[in-house]
Amino acid sequence: MERSLETQVSQAVDAWLRWIPRWEPATHKGRVAVCRRCFGSPVLSAAGLGADVPHAVQHGLSTRIKTIVDHAVAEYTARNLPMLQGELDQQAERNRARSYRPAEGLDPEFEGMPLDPDPQPGAPFLFTLSGMADEADADVPALPPLSDEAKAALRQEVGLADEYANMVGREVCAILLHHRLRIQGAVAEYVEPQIAALLEDLTRSLDSPFDPLE
Repeated sequence: MERSLETQVSQAVDAWLRWIPRWEPATHKGRVAVCRRCFGSPVLSAAGLGADVPHAVQHGLSTRIKTIVDHAVAEYTARNLPMLQGELDQQAERNRARSYRPAEGLDPEFEGMPLDPDPQPGAPFLFTLSGMADEADADVPALPPLSDEAKAALRQEVGLADEYANMVGREVCAILLHHRLRIQGAVAEYVEPQIAALLEDLTRSLDSPFDPLE
């Protein structure tokens, strides 16, 4: 029996709550680029995870919720949008033919994150994971072109899929509101103390300009 959206969201939050005690502040330099999945996300707003919460904490939850929406849209597409489903099947077959797929099979905390760090001026990379993936993709034949009529029909079905995704997304956000206390409680217990300790260590390591000279 298919699980309800309420059950799926509850299980996604439960999984995130099991992960959050293992979270630790990153000790390396973060990327400058904004995460398009998390920035301004209504899912994170519904969950009560504001801009003051570290991105890694946000990303683990937003990715799990995105998986729920994606699954619902995939089922809707398979039932109602045959042309779009055919295109997706062809693309999936093409993806399986690639010899290198570094972005697949990742844990939710890493899914959708950049494959490579930001480049350093004057220090080019010998290779990058994304570059190697692009090389593998170039070896796979492109999908056959579509006629103008087929493109128009496909655009219409894509629009219907987007509308359904927005509908499911709004419902998921409404369900998440009932989990805000659990989510915020976990942030208060596991995240905020680590951030406070990090700031305290940083404060101790800096020389205060107001300290009297010895």
